[in-house]
Amino acid sequence: MALEIERKFLVENGGWRAAVEESRHIVQAYVALDGDVSLRVRITNGEKARLTVKVGQNSMTRDEFEYSIPLDDARKMVANSSRLVRKTRHIVSYEGFVWEVDVYEGALAGLVIAEVEMQSEADDPALPFWIGREVTGDRAWSNATLAVKGLPEIVG
Repeated sequence: MALEIERKFLVENGGWRAAVEESRHIVQAYVALDGDVSLRVRITNGEKARLTVKVGQNSMTRDEFEYSIPLDDARKMVANSSRLVRKTRHIVSYEGFVWEVDVYEGALAGLVIAEVEMQSEADDPALPFWIGREVTGDRAWSNATLAVKGLPEIVG
């Protein structure tokens, strides 16, 4: 079992683009959702597939169980799901932390969210200038909710 400890932010501008180290295309389908538990399948660059179970503990930390699965199985699960997220994930390092900047496609086009994974909830990563409002713990901005309900209304 692994813990996922991360903070999530809306992205205000494209200042991150010049620092991209790696990019990958992701298609993920939510196979099952039940309260704080999600089961998703993810296909990366059309080549690798993983099945992930996430169990929420609090707004910043969750249990995460992840397993490689056959690509054909993943494709079948994606084809049978209406709860999809398509995005390109860009990796950006900033002051000792790795940021994942997700640029969404389809119905979520225009949405850009950045996540920073941490070793501990006590970590305090410096926030890059392109970071906007923090949405850590706001379920409306989780990939599972975005896949089901689409874009939340932005207030303020």
